[in-house]
Amino acid sequence: MSNYGINRITLIILDSVGIGELPDAHEYGDEGSNTLVNVAKAVGGLNLPNMAKIGLGNILEIPGVAPEPSPIGGYGKMNERSPGKDTTTGHWELAGIILDRPFPVFPNGFPTELIEEYQRRIGRKVLGNKAASGTAIIEELGQQHMQTGSPIVYTSADSVFQVAAHENVIQLDELYRICEIAREMLTGDYAVGRVIARPFVGQPGKFKRTANRHDYSLPPVKPTVLDRLVEKNINVWAVGKIEDIFAGRGITKSMRTKSNVEGINTTIECLRQNERGIIFTNLVEYDQNYGHRKDPQGYAKALEEFDQRLPEIMATLKNDDLLIITADHGCDPTTAGTDHSREYVPLLVYSPQAQKGIDLGVRTTFADVAATIADLFNLNAEVGVSFAAEVLERDK
Repeated sequence: MSNYGINRITLIILDSVGIGELPDAHEYGDEGSNTLVNVAKAVGGLNLPNMAKIGLGNILEIPGVAPEPSPIGGYGKMNERSPGKDTTTGHWELAGIILDRPFPVFPNGFPTELIEEYQRRIGRKVLGNKAASGTAIIEELGQQHMQTGSPIVYTSADSVFQVAAHENVIQLDELYRICEIAREMLTGDYAVGRVIARPFVGQPGKFKRTANRHDYSLPPVKPTVLDRLVEKNINVWAVGKIEDIFAGRGITKSMRTKSNVEGINTTIECLRQNERGIIFTNLVEYDQNYGHRKDPQGYAKALEEFDQRLPEIMATLKNDDLLIITADHGCDPTTAGTDHSREYVPLLVYSPQAQKGIDLGVRTTFADVAATIADLFNLNAEVGVSFAAEVLERDK
């Protein structure tokens, strides 16, 4: 038990739910991005009463989300100190790694010599090799892929090497194998943050990506707070794609999920186990299904569905639990382009024993989350500033 009486932390990442452009957003072409506010404007206001109770509407003016006169928890927003705006960078910073330089990107596709060597190793020619929207490129090249058996390789504004294949043309095991080969190859100057398997089904004109995606991240470049917890025999339970993002490091138990609903259900099941440690959950559909696909209506509905389940999550918390809700980057579905956006992320903190109505302000780094986790489990934080003392009282 920590000096604050906290035995367990549940950290929920609402993937891509940004809350306004960062000061350097212009360097990324993301001026005007504000995922939460712009989604709210697009749908005539969001209905998020439970996050509002914690203080969501007190962070920023969000249509439909009124400021709460007496918030039941702590609220604020966080700046990303690492360069970049991708999933790996955001999650690593939340876990205590601040990068000095961004992962490499390939807006004009990958070098010819790399692709030629990749084709040699997998024994197949590839299609594509360009930056593209995932849904657009399978519509463009899906039929040719089905005729030739050649996987579709593409990237985006993020540091990713993505391989798309129809599940009836290249079986999942084989798709995963050729993605693992790509991960082995992509080192040094080619060390992208993630290789992603992107399976799809259907017929030309009606292709649909499936939930069988798999991410292959670089191993973290240094120990994270997760590694340090595991070293102390403290549980780290990963829900969703967390295990992939950390390349399996600093995880004691992993539960893969294929939807937000499954992720929420699994989180609640973990809470009912009453084990000491951390439950680290990523809810990916905001980003994958709605942000990249420019669907503010779907994005809004998914946010409201999470908010409707939040009382169930909170009711499962015990007095020695702490809940942190945040995000890893933005992905504004209302702006030009289909890529992530360089944004602040919201920070909501709640515990049955937390002090009420605490304005946590603008945090200088996502790593304040890692510092708080370290503080609550009596570890030393290498980066970031803990907000534990702002929301909790030390045990006498």
